[in-house]
Amino acid sequence: MNPAVDISTSVSRMVPFTKMRCAEAQRDPGGGGINVARVLKRLGFETTAVYPAGGATGQTLAALVEREAVRSVIIPTSKDTREDITIFDETSKEQFRLVFPGASLSEFEWQQCLDAIARLSPRAVFVIASGSLPPGVPADFYGGVVRASNAAAKVIVDTSGASLKAALEAGVYLIKPNLREFQELAGISCADEPALLEAGRRLFGRYRIEIIALSMGPGGALLLTRDIALRANGLAMEAVSVSGAGDSFLGAMVSRLAHGDKLDSALRYGVAGGSAALLSPGTGLCLSDDVHRLALRVNVTAIAGYHA
Repeated sequence: MNPAVDISTSVSRMVPFTKMRCAEAQRDPGGGGINVARVLKRLGFETTAVYPAGGATGQTLAALVEREAVRSVIIPTSKDTREDITIFDETSKEQFRLVFPGASLSEFEWQQCLDAIARLSPRAVFVIASGSLPPGVPADFYGGVVRASNAAAKVIVDTSGASLKAALEAGVYLIKPNLREFQELAGISCADEPALLEAGRRLFGRYRIEIIALSMGPGGALLLTRDIALRANGLAMEAVSVSGAGDSFLGAMVSRLAHGDKLDSALRYGVAGGSAALLSPGTGLCLSDDVHRLALRVNVTAIAGYHA
Protein backbone atom coordinates (compact mmCIF):
# COMPACT_ATOMS: atom_id res chain seq x y z
CA MET A 1 0.00 0.00 0.00
CA ASN A 2 2.99 2.31 0.35
CA PRO A 3 5.27 1.41 -2.58
CA ALA A 4 8.34 3.30 -3.70
CA VAL A 5 10.98 3.50 -6.35
CA ASP A 6 14.09 2.53 -4.39
CA ILE A 7 17.21 4.39 -5.52
CA SER A 8 20.55 3.05 -4.30
CA THR A 9 24.07 4.35 -4.82
CA SER A 10 27.44 4.58 -3.09
CA VAL A 11 29.99 7.25 -2.22
CA SER A 12 33.62 6.91 -1.28
CA ARG A 13 32.90 8.60 2.05
CA MET A 14 29.94 10.42 3.60
CA VAL A 15 31.03 13.97 4.50
CA PRO A 16 28.68 16.68 5.82
CA PHE A 17 28.28 19.99 3.94
CA THR A 18 30.22 18.60 0.97
CA LYS A 19 29.23 17.76 -2.57
CA MET A 20 29.76 14.01 -2.82
CA ARG A 21 30.14 12.26 -6.16
CA CYS A 22 27.96 9.16 -6.28
CA ALA A 23 28.20 5.93 -8.25
CA GLU A 24 25.61 5.30 -10.93
CA ALA A 25 22.18 4.94 -9.36
CA GLN A 26 20.36 1.62 -9.29
CA ARG A 27 16.56 1.68 -9.28
CA ASP A 28 14.41 -1.15 -7.94
CA PRO A 29 10.69 -1.47 -7.29
CA GLY A 30 10.06 -1.25 -3.56
CA GLY A 31 7.43 -1.73 -0.90
CA GLY A 32 6.79 -4.79 1.24
CA GLY A 33 4.22 -6.56 -0.92
CA ILE A 34 6.06 -5.81 -4.16
CA ASN A 35 9.31 -7.11 -2.68
CA VAL A 36 7.70 -10.37 -1.53
CA ALA A 37 6.18 -10.81 -5.00
CA ARG A 38 9.63 -10.28 -6.55
CA VAL A 39 11.18 -12.95 -4.31
CA LEU A 40 8.42 -15.46 -4.98
CA LYS A 41 8.79 -14.92 -8.73
CA ARG A 42 12.53 -15.56 -8.51
CA LEU A 43 11.79 -18.79 -6.66
CA GLY A 44 9.46 -20.03 -9.39
CA PHE A 45 5.97 -18.90 -8.38
CA GLU A 46 3.46 -16.78 -10.27
CA THR A 47 2.43 -13.72 -8.30
CA THR A 48 0.28 -10.64 -8.75
CA ALA A 49 1.23 -7.39 -7.03
CA VAL A 50 -1.64 -5.04 -6.17
CA TYR A 51 -0.51 -1.50 -5.42
CA PRO A 52 -1.43 2.18 -5.84
CA ALA A 53 0.79 4.26 -8.11
CA GLY A 54 0.71 7.75 -9.54
CA GLY A 55 2.72 10.32 -11.48
CA ALA A 56 6.02 9.82 -13.26
CA THR A 57 7.48 7.79 -10.40
CA GLY A 58 4.41 5.57 -10.48
CA GLN A 59 5.06 4.87 -14.15
CA THR A 60 8.68 4.07 -13.35
CA LEU A 61 7.59 1.75 -10.56
CA ALA A 62 5.24 -0.14 -12.88
CA ALA A 63 8.01 -0.52 -15.49
CA LEU A 64 10.43 -1.84 -12.86
CA VAL A 65 7.89 -4.39 -11.61
CA GLU A 66 7.21 -5.48 -15.20
CA ARG A 67 10.97 -5.88 -15.75
CA GLU A 68 10.94 -8.61 -13.09
CA ALA A 69 8.02 -10.41 -14.78
CA VAL A 70 5.67 -9.81 -11.86
CA ARG A 71 2.09 -9.16 -12.92
CA SER A 72 0.65 -5.87 -11.63
CA VAL A 73 -2.80 -4.64 -10.77
CA ILE A 74 -2.25 -0.90 -10.44
CA ILE A 75 -4.67 1.44 -8.69
CA PRO A 76 -4.13 4.91 -10.23
CA THR A 77 -3.63 7.70 -7.70
CA SER A 78 -3.78 11.47 -7.99
CA LYS A 79 -0.47 11.97 -6.19
CA ASP A 80 3.03 10.85 -7.14
CA THR A 81 4.51 7.59 -5.84
CA ARG A 82 7.39 8.22 -3.45
CA GLU A 83 11.09 7.55 -3.92
CA ASP A 84 13.44 6.21 -1.22
CA ILE A 85 17.23 6.53 -1.21
CA THR A 86 19.91 4.14 0.05
CA ILE A 87 23.55 5.27 0.19
CA PHE A 88 26.51 2.97 0.90
CA ASP A 89 29.65 4.52 2.42
CA GLU A 90 32.56 2.62 0.85
CA THR A 91 35.01 3.72 3.55
CA SER A 92 33.03 2.92 6.71
CA LYS A 93 31.01 0.09 5.07
CA GLU A 94 27.88 1.68 6.54
CA GLN A 95 24.53 1.95 4.80
CA PHE A 96 22.29 5.01 5.09
CA ARG A 97 18.60 4.61 4.29
CA LEU A 98 16.43 7.67 3.61
CA VAL A 99 12.75 6.73 3.68
CA PHE A 100 10.20 9.36 2.68
CA PRO A 101 6.52 9.34 3.67
CA GLY A 102 4.14 8.03 1.08
CA ALA A 103 1.60 10.30 -0.58
CA SER A 104 -1.83 10.25 1.02
CA LEU A 105 -4.57 8.15 -0.58
CA SER A 106 -8.21 9.08 -0.84
CA GLU A 107 -10.93 6.76 0.44
CA PHE A 108 -11.86 5.96 -3.16
CA GLU A 109 -8.26 4.97 -3.95
CA TRP A 110 -7.70 2.65 -0.99
CA GLN A 111 -11.16 1.14 -1.43
CA GLN A 112 -10.22 0.34 -5.03
CA CYS A 113 -7.30 -1.67 -3.66
CA LEU A 114 -9.65 -3.75 -1.50
CA ASP A 115 -11.97 -4.25 -4.46
CA ALA A 116 -9.03 -5.53 -6.54
CA ILE A 117 -8.12 -8.02 -3.82
CA ALA A 118 -11.72 -9.25 -3.66
CA ARG A 119 -11.66 -9.87 -7.43
CA LEU A 120 -8.32 -11.68 -7.38
CA SER A 121 -8.54 -13.71 -4.17
CA PRO A 122 -10.83 -16.51 -5.45
CA ARG A 123 -7.84 -17.72 -7.52
CA ALA A 124 -5.24 -17.13 -4.79
CA VAL A 125 -3.63 -19.68 -2.48
CA PHE A 126 -2.01 -16.93 -0.39
CA VAL A 127 -2.85 -13.26 0.04
CA ILE A 128 0.12 -11.39 1.47
CA ALA A 129 -0.35 -7.92 2.98
CA SER A 130 3.03 -6.37 3.71
CA GLY A 131 4.45 -2.98 4.58
CA SER A 132 3.40 0.30 6.10
CA LEU A 133 0.22 2.23 5.32
CA PRO A 134 0.40 5.69 3.74
CA PRO A 135 -1.50 8.71 5.10
CA GLY A 136 -5.24 8.58 4.50
CA VAL A 137 -5.48 4.79 4.78
CA PRO A 138 -7.26 3.61 7.97
CA ALA A 139 -5.32 1.55 10.52
CA ASP A 140 -7.69 -1.39 10.05
CA PHE A 141 -7.01 -1.61 6.29
CA TYR A 142 -5.28 -4.98 6.58
CA GLY A 143 -8.28 -6.23 8.51
CA GLY A 144 -10.22 -5.18 5.42
CA VAL A 145 -7.83 -7.26 3.31
CA VAL A 146 -8.72 -10.30 5.42
CA ARG A 147 -12.43 -9.65 4.95
CA ALA A 148 -12.02 -9.03 1.20
CA SER A 149 -10.10 -12.25 0.66
CA ASN A 150 -11.60 -15.56 -0.33
CA ALA A 151 -12.16 -17.67 2.79
CA ALA A 152 -10.02 -20.44 1.29
CA ALA A 153 -7.02 -18.15 0.77
CA LYS A 154 -4.42 -18.03 3.53
CA VAL A 155 -3.82 -14.43 4.54
CA ILE A 156 -0.30 -13.48 5.65
CA VAL A 157 0.43 -10.10 7.23
CA ASP A 158 3.80 -8.41 7.71
CA THR A 159 3.31 -5.01 9.29
CA SER A 160 3.41 -3.49 12.78
CA GLY A 161 1.59 -1.41 15.36
CA ALA A 162 -2.10 -0.69 15.05
CA SER A 163 -2.20 -2.09 11.51
CA LEU A 164 -1.00 -5.47 12.72
CA LYS A 165 -3.41 -5.58 15.66
CA ALA A 166 -6.36 -4.78 13.38
CA ALA A 167 -5.39 -7.62 11.04
CA LEU A 168 -5.11 -10.03 13.97
CA GLU A 169 -8.57 -9.06 15.16
CA ALA A 170 -9.88 -10.15 11.75
CA GLY A 171 -7.94 -13.43 11.89
CA VAL A 172 -4.86 -14.36 9.83
CA TYR A 173 -2.90 -17.44 8.84
CA LEU A 174 0.62 -16.14 9.53
CA ILE A 175 2.42 -13.04 10.78
CA LYS A 176 6.14 -12.33 10.40
CA PRO A 177 7.25 -9.72 12.92
CA ASN A 178 10.86 -8.91 13.61
CA LEU A 179 11.99 -8.89 17.23
CA ARG A 180 11.11 -5.23 17.85
CA GLU A 181 7.68 -5.59 16.26
CA PHE A 182 6.99 -8.77 18.24
CA GLN A 183 7.98 -7.12 21.52
CA GLU A 184 5.72 -4.18 20.74
CA LEU A 185 2.80 -6.46 19.87
CA ALA A 186 3.25 -8.65 22.94
CA GLY A 187 4.02 -5.79 25.33
CA ILE A 188 7.39 -7.17 26.47
CA SER A 189 10.93 -5.80 26.54
CA CYS A 190 12.98 -8.96 27.09
CA ALA A 191 14.33 -11.15 24.30
CA ASP A 192 15.26 -14.43 25.98
CA GLU A 193 13.68 -17.53 24.50
CA PRO A 194 11.39 -18.50 27.43
CA ALA A 195 9.92 -14.99 27.47
CA LEU A 196 9.36 -15.04 23.71
CA LEU A 197 7.63 -18.43 23.91
CA GLU A 198 5.38 -17.26 26.74
CA ALA A 199 4.51 -14.10 24.82
CA GLY A 200 3.64 -16.26 21.83
CA ARG A 201 1.31 -18.36 23.97
CA ARG A 202 -0.52 -15.23 25.08
CA LEU A 203 -0.91 -14.02 21.49
CA PHE A 204 -2.42 -17.35 20.42
CA GLY A 205 -4.86 -17.03 23.30
CA ARG A 206 -5.81 -13.49 22.33
CA TYR A 207 -6.00 -13.59 18.52
CA ARG A 208 -7.10 -15.86 15.68
CA ILE A 209 -3.74 -16.76 14.22
CA GLU A 210 -2.14 -20.02 13.11
CA ILE A 211 1.59 -19.26 12.74
CA ILE A 212 4.02 -16.72 14.15
CA ALA A 213 7.33 -16.51 12.26
CA LEU A 214 9.64 -14.34 14.36
CA SER A 215 12.76 -13.18 12.51
CA MET A 216 15.68 -12.11 14.69
CA GLY A 217 18.45 -11.22 12.23
CA PRO A 218 21.79 -12.78 13.21
CA GLY A 219 19.95 -14.55 16.07
CA GLY A 220 18.03 -16.72 13.60
CA ALA A 221 14.29 -17.17 13.91
CA LEU A 222 11.48 -18.83 15.84
CA LEU A 223 8.36 -20.36 14.34
CA LEU A 224 5.40 -20.93 16.66
CA THR A 225 2.02 -22.57 16.27
CA ARG A 226 -0.35 -23.63 19.03
CA ASP A 227 1.30 -27.05 19.09
CA ILE A 228 4.95 -26.68 18.10
CA ALA A 229 7.88 -24.30 18.45
CA LEU A 230 10.83 -24.41 16.08
CA ARG A 231 14.18 -22.67 16.41
CA ALA A 232 16.51 -21.88 13.49
CA ASN A 233 20.08 -20.72 13.79
CA GLY A 234 21.27 -17.53 12.18
CA LEU A 235 24.03 -17.48 9.56
CA ALA A 236 27.19 -15.45 9.97
CA MET A 237 27.22 -13.14 6.95
CA GLU A 238 29.24 -10.11 5.90
CA ALA A 239 26.41 -7.84 4.89
CA VAL A 240 26.66 -5.84 1.68
CA SER A 241 23.21 -4.39 2.35
CA VAL A 242 20.47 -4.87 4.94
CA SER A 243 17.63 -3.66 2.71
CA GLY A 244 14.88 -6.16 2.00
CA ALA A 245 16.05 -8.90 4.36
CA GLY A 246 12.65 -9.21 6.04
CA ASP A 247 10.81 -9.30 2.71
CA SER A 248 13.24 -11.91 1.40
CA PHE A 249 12.70 -13.98 4.57
CA LEU A 250 8.94 -13.93 4.05
CA GLY A 251 9.05 -14.59 0.31
CA ALA A 252 11.38 -17.57 0.69
CA MET A 253 9.29 -18.98 3.54
CA VAL A 254 6.04 -18.70 1.59
CA SER A 255 7.68 -20.35 -1.41
CA ARG A 256 8.12 -23.56 0.60
CA LEU A 257 4.62 -23.36 2.09
CA ALA A 258 3.25 -22.98 -1.45
CA HIS A 259 5.34 -25.98 -2.47
CA GLY A 260 3.64 -28.06 0.24
CA ASP A 261 6.70 -28.38 2.48
CA LYS A 262 6.49 -28.80 6.24
CA LEU A 263 7.02 -25.90 8.61
CA ASP A 264 10.64 -26.78 9.41
CA SER A 265 11.53 -26.51 5.72
CA ALA A 266 9.65 -23.21 5.43
CA LEU A 267 11.56 -21.79 8.41
CA ARG A 268 14.87 -23.00 7.01
CA TYR A 269 14.22 -21.25 3.72
CA GLY A 270 13.01 -18.11 5.48
CA VAL A 271 16.33 -17.73 7.29
CA ALA A 272 18.18 -18.54 4.07
CA GLY A 273 16.21 -15.91 2.16
CA GLY A 274 16.82 -13.21 4.74
CA SER A 275 20.52 -14.08 4.84
CA ALA A 276 20.81 -14.17 1.04
CA ALA A 277 19.42 -10.63 0.83
CA LEU A 278 22.48 -9.41 2.75
CA LEU A 279 24.65 -10.45 -0.20
CA SER A 280 22.82 -8.25 -2.74
CA PRO A 281 23.92 -4.60 -3.01
CA GLY A 282 21.48 -1.74 -2.68
CA THR A 283 17.89 -2.94 -2.65
CA GLY A 284 18.47 -6.03 -4.78
CA LEU A 285 16.78 -8.65 -2.54
CA CYS A 286 17.81 -12.31 -2.43
CA LEU A 287 18.77 -14.41 -5.44
CA SER A 288 17.40 -17.91 -5.99
CA ASP A 289 20.77 -19.69 -6.14
CA ASP A 290 21.90 -18.06 -2.90
CA VAL A 291 18.68 -19.05 -1.12
CA HIS A 292 18.96 -22.73 -2.07
CA ARG A 293 22.67 -22.80 -1.21
CA LEU A 294 22.27 -21.14 2.19
CA ALA A 295 19.24 -23.25 3.14
CA LEU A 296 21.60 -26.22 3.46
CA ARG A 297 23.43 -24.40 6.27
CA VAL A 298 20.35 -23.63 8.39
CA ASN A 299 19.55 -26.05 11.19
CA VAL A 300 16.02 -26.21 12.59
CA THR A 301 15.24 -27.91 15.91
CA ALA A 302 12.01 -28.43 17.83
CA ILE A 303 11.77 -26.86 21.29
CA ALA A 304 10.75 -29.57 23.73
CA GLY A 305 7.87 -29.07 26.13
CA TYR A 306 6.24 -26.22 24.24
CA HIS A 307 2.46 -26.03 23.93
CA ALA A 308 0.28 -22.96 23.62
